[in-house]
Amino acid sequence: MSIQLTDNVSAAARRDILDLDRRIRSFQSGDIADEAFRKFRLTRGVYGQRQPGVQMIRIKLPHGRITANQLIRIADLSDQYATGNLHATTRQDIQLHFVKLADSPQLWADLEDAGITLKEACGNTVRNVTGSARAGIDPDEPFDITPYAYAIFDYFLRNPICQDMGRKFKISLSSSEKDSAYGYMHDVGLIPRLQDGKRGFKVMLGGGLGAQPFPAQTAYEFLEEDRTIPFIEGVIRVFDRYGERVKRHKARMKYLLNDIGLDELLRRVDEETPALRNKVYAIDTTAQSPVLPEGLPAPDLSAHEAMLASNPTYATWFKTNVFAQKQTGWYAVQLRVLLGDMDSNTARALANVVRQYAADDIRVTVNQGYLLRYIRPTDLPAVFTALTPLGLATPGFDTTADITTCPGTDTCNLAISSSYGITRALEQMMHDEFPDLVFNDDIKIKISGCMNGCGQHSVANIGYHGSSLKNGAYVLPALQVLLGGGFNGKGEGLIGDKVIKIPSKRGPDSLRLLLRDYEANGFDGEYYSDYYARQGKNYFYQLLKPLADLKTLVDTDYIDWDHTEQYVTEVGVGECASVLIDLVATTLTEAAEKMEWAREAYHDSRWADAVYHAYNVFITGAKAALMSRDIPTNTQHGIVSDFDKTFAGEPGFHPAEGDFKSRVFSINKQEPSEDFATQFMADADIFLKAVQAYRDIQIEREGLPELQELVQAKDS
Repeated sequence: MSIQLTDNVSAAARRDILDLDRRIRSFQSGDIADEAFRKFRLTRGVYGQRQPGVQMIRIKLPHGRITANQLIRIADLSDQYATGNLHATTRQDIQLHFVKLADSPQLWADLEDAGITLKEACGNTVRNVTGSARAGIDPDEPFDITPYAYAIFDYFLRNPICQDMGRKFKISLSSSEKDSAYGYMHDVGLIPRLQDGKRGFKVMLGGGLGAQPFPAQTAYEFLEEDRTIPFIEGVIRVFDRYGERVKRHKARMKYLLNDIGLDELLRRVDEETPALRNKVYAIDTTAQSPVLPEGLPAPDLSAHEAMLASNPTYATWFKTNVFAQKQTGWYAVQLRVLLGDMDSNTARALANVVRQYAADDIRVTVNQGYLLRYIRPTDLPAVFTALTPLGLATPGFDTTADITTCPGTDTCNLAISSSYGITRALEQMMHDEFPDLVFNDDIKIKISGCMNGCGQHSVANIGYHGSSLKNGAYVLPALQVLLGGGFNGKGEGLIGDKVIKIPSKRGPDSLRLLLRDYEANGFDGEYYSDYYARQGKNYFYQLLKPLADLKTLVDTDYIDWDHTEQYVTEVGVGECASVLIDLVATTLTEAAEKMEWAREAYHDSRWADAVYHAYNVFITGAKAALMSRDIPTNTQHGIVSDFDKTFAGEPGFHPAEGDFKSRVFSINKQEPSEDFATQFMADADIFLKAVQAYRDIQIEREGLPELQELVQAKDS
């Protein structure tokens, strides 16, 4: 079946979609190795699920921004290709689950028709650029980060420097010093600042979550706005060249920063300056302006005040879910969404509410809710009335009662225990026993199904991640309890401590204990993370220790939340396990493909892109040559150094040690001009042909190589 593409689909997206369709057909016919296809589909937003034969589609929404029409399009496509559910994520994406692989190209085409992409939503790319949902209306912001977030997203989308990194790369922009986009846990975190009347950003580097979380380090207290994107480009170039590529769990930028130190990282970034596409990059701050409701808000608040006096639920909702924008007279409404899940009918109804009462500028929030803006105070009662039957007027947005969670074992390959089930149980317990927590916004609870951190448990004041415990011959689902993360009273971002592991079914008991202890012993106005620091880790370990006693287990402890069968530790089934291939031939094919990309960029006069693609031809070709001699390869810098040393004096290659290294690394010594691109590409083409000829001679002399097993890595 041919893919239907409208005129709204850009040429670049059209090519990507058709390429995905071709690759899927080749994969299904056995012409593409499983691992090669996995790597390819991830960078197109197609992610393997726990269940075999279906995919999760990650829809990339820069800084979570979406229009009413786009929300309806996603809802319609979820009905057509998925389950009718829209899952909002902590990276302000929307995910659809249980999609057939063969349907993904047309789904993508239908999204692109509405101005939405899947490109680089997963894989070792620059992931979705997140931003404070309040940006543009935040009373605390020095300026609106919205156009900057979009410009960063747009600049690195399909950018050659970040198409084949060792691991993913994450960027966030907060709207104020409150760092509501959690910049301190990102590879690059930006906080807007004004200095001498000029715009710029505080820049943080090297944060990250996962099994070993790191807080980011401050690179600049103030970096001018037009230097921000070039600086990020330099950071990505350094990460691409020097970052780990073999040990996946050590391949994030936080480890590179930890290994070489901030000063050395910044020195290497500075070395990249000559090669940058742009030395400065001005951003059009008038772009991305929303369509506002017509007319100014009326001053008559009688209906609102009457509702406040007569409806306690409305009064609570107004206090916890509504705030006055920096634009006088306008209000924003925040929607609390259980588990981040919204069915398609609700999404369409929400779009109609937006069309009637708000600006056409919806934001997905980092805590899996939604934010509507530019609502007249006179319309607040009507908005509340419209949202209530949709289940979107629940009070307590982004409070203790509003838990952030990932899908866990419902769909994720990597999850160990249920996230959704324990989240429902904890929220119900708080609703029944601690109703006033809908007013508490300094304790955040976050849950992940495993240690990897999609639910951001390490930056929660109270966090949980899925695990398991052994009790003799039996295994039971467990929760690792983390405390003391998130923000303290000084506004400092902290990483939580792992305190104790308990059976999952005792999760509500643990939260009950923690909340009652805080009520009894916390000082008035004391932030929870400050209370944790004052009492110390051992205090909380002793407090929760009785819950970890396995001698008091009951039968239900061996059954996970939302399940009826006995718990079994398992990793979800992927599309395949392993494949036998000629690794050198596969790598040379990749190099030839990158040479074609270089030629295309050159043809379009994109000199910097042509140069970087040619650089990757050198890297990939050298890697293939080293692999042909069974020499291990890792970082790009190491590949160049090892090839330079190993192949010096070989017929067809560089005559002396140092020549190859000097030629390849001339990339950051030269401006990316047409002349340099012409010469560098010619050198790369000659080099690739030399490697291919070397390999042909090697096979003629030694015979065909034995096929090697390439084990499929887990999606992330």
